[in-house]
Amino acid sequence: MGNLNFNNLVTPSLLVHEDLLEQNIRRMQDLSEQTRVRLRPMVKTHKSPYIALKQLQAGASGIMTATPGEAAVFADYGIDDITLAYPVFHFRAREMRLLARKLSRLTITVDNMDAINALVAVAGPDDPLHILIKINSGLNRLGVEPDDKKKLLDLAEKIAASGSLKLEGVATHGGQVYQCSGPEQVEEVAQQEIEAVLAAKNIIEKKFTLSTVAVGSTPTVKYMPEDSGITEIRPGNYVYHDRIQVALGVADINLCALRVVSTVLSRPAKNRAVIDAGSKSLGLDQGAHGSGLVKGFGFLPGNRECTLVSLSEELGVLQVPGNKGLRPGDRVEIIPNHACSVANLFREAFLVKDKQVTGKIYPEAR
Repeated sequence: MGNLNFNNLVTPSLLVHEDLLEQNIRRMQDLSEQTRVRLRPMVKTHKSPYIALKQLQAGASGIMTATPGEAAVFADYGIDDITLAYPVFHFRAREMRLLARKLSRLTITVDNMDAINALVAVAGPDDPLHILIKINSGLNRLGVEPDDKKKLLDLAEKIAASGSLKLEGVATHGGQVYQCSGPEQVEEVAQQEIEAVLAAKNIIEKKFTLSTVAVGSTPTVKYMPEDSGITEIRPGNYVYHDRIQVALGVADINLCALRVVSTVLSRPAKNRAVIDAGSKSLGLDQGAHGSGLVKGFGFLPGNRECTLVSLSEELGVLQVPGNKGLRPGDRVEIIPNHACSVANLFREAFLVKDKQVTGKIYPEAR
């Protein structure tokens, strides 16, 4: 990248601290190996084939995507074991059939008979689609209730009888963890996830053998006991971490790999500075599902006494102690509240080490 460095980047720009990224990938892979479960990262956080390939090289068993469009992008980069996180619509079923022909394994998550019927209509017996049944573990969004014996068995029997679908197992996402106020509640949600998928598994396994029992979000996998019956975890945010993860006790602020670099434009008052990063760079998240988990709109690790109190689309307002010498032209780094949404706002990110730019990565699946 020549002489391009932190001080001459056009701002606002997105930074990924390469050493922290690699450390975060390694830590989660180590947890996976210690608890003897497969790691299948959710890649909607970074949307970057470059990072997904790093995760796979570290030992991940495959990836999970949020959307069919994401799955298609990662498949084009040679990643051939992909799970889709949510049920397909009728008009996307054929798209999944075509995608499956490019992969060693495509696994689709379902929670209703209409989705299964749509997949049966396009699937072929010589190249089965792999199916997970989604279980509701408390988020109350998608998923079959874990004690709904009739629906669980009806779905399992339809999949098994189809001849073109292969029942793999059950999965859940305890997204209600982002409504928690601290680590104690996070551990409770982790237990809810485990109990829900194991309850569903026990019902289905009265008739069918399951190979996958999957849970996971970045906060809850930390509380995954060994030999719990879980076979796969699917965290996503851990590659970057953010202020919400810090507030939940998941990570130290110094592990947050994703930052926005911004320039001070003005110091119009003794206690106020204005920067060139607003909601189009940092988003407006203060906690998922309206939880208000963090205050302000980002954290400034190099200027900890400053608070990012408000954002318009292009500008941010910092509350600054009167004796703080921020001046127009100064650069600040900001750790976002929610890394997943911020990573999706930029066309490129700069890899940095010691404020030296070492490369660029692109969120091709944004």
